[in-house]
Amino acid sequence: MSELSVDHLLGIKYLQKEDIELIFKTADHFKEVINRPIKKVPSLRDITIANLFFENSTRTRLSFELAEKRLSADVVNFSAASSSVKKGETLIDTVNNILSMKVDMVVMRHPNPGAGIFLSKHVKASIINAGDGAHEHPTQALLDSYSIRERLGGVEGKKVVIVGDILHSRVALSNIFALRLQGAQVKVCGPKTLIPKYITSLGVEVEPNLKKALEWCDVANMLRVQNERMEISYFPSTREYVQLFGLNKALLDSLDKKIVIMHPGPINRGVEITSDVADSDQAIILDQVQNGVAIRMAVIYLLASKIKQV
Repeated sequence: MSELSVDHLLGIKYLQKEDIELIFKTADHFKEVINRPIKKVPSLRDITIANLFFENSTRTRLSFELAEKRLSADVVNFSAASSSVKKGETLIDTVNNILSMKVDMVVMRHPNPGAGIFLSKHVKASIINAGDGAHEHPTQALLDSYSIRERLGGVEGKKVVIVGDILHSRVALSNIFALRLQGAQVKVCGPKTLIPKYITSLGVEVEPNLKKALEWCDVANMLRVQNERMEISYFPSTREYVQLFGLNKALLDSLDKKIVIMHPGPINRGVEITSDVADSDQAIILDQVQNGVAIRMAVIYLLASKIKQV
């Protein structure tokens, strides 16, 4: 397979296994590029990309911008907080105004699920979903799988547990789709109130006990509690959450094997994971950040090569 089967990256559920393999193969090449003294390639010199972020972001925004600049693309940054959206402009009008300036690709993060899909049906540009509400975050799932592949030699047959706030997490949903597509076994662990009722229909098991989940898995992906998406309280207190679902060094050392620890960030140290775990040699959190640039370079490059063919 030499090109992606999709024209946009809207979610993992629209990808085939071959698409993921192609993205990883391309990312291998770009990872070598970003570790060179001169970290730039002229691949996308004639492509203009707009980064539209309607929600706060640090890592994802910087990672996309760096990936675009490493590929020599022209980059336009847009922040909703200081835009005409505040004056009542609609999403389609905002994007069409940007596209009329001859932009080829849009990277968008939006608080509403399905915003990227809606946009892809109404504008003539390639859309990359950088997170849409509690729906999907495809590039995060790709870089997570890529990091597992790098550390453990592959994803197929591996046991991965996703721990924490599954209900509000776009990272969890995209990871479940990506891991299952590649043949991994997946369990989720967290307070009952933060586990969606439909989760087992995705081929995922629920394990309410953190120690049992950790004893079962090869990889533990620790998610933060997304307080900004909560309108009610889902558990009695942060202290109780930490006691039941927080990962500390004593618990990690009590296991009879060394497991890989992941976190999509931002980390709430002392809540879902303690500092000594986050900074231990079992954690690949900073590897995930580095791999994020290579994965996003690969996605942008592969989608841009389809634009050039048109």
